[in-house]
Amino acid sequence: MITEAARAHRESLRRNLQHRLEVARAQGNDKLVRQIEAEAAYLHLM
Repeated sequence: MITEAARAHRESLRRNLQHRLEVARAQGNDKLVRQIEAEAAYLHLM
C-alpha cells in the first residue's frame, strides 16, 4: 500500500523531472534530455 506521503513524493519527483526536461529541450541540450529521460525511465515516472 502506497501512503499519501509516498504518492505526493513521487508526484513531486515527476513534476521536477518534467520541468528539467522542458528546460533542457528549450536550451537544445540533447545530451541532458537523454539523461533526464533515462532517469525518468529508471524511476518509472514518465
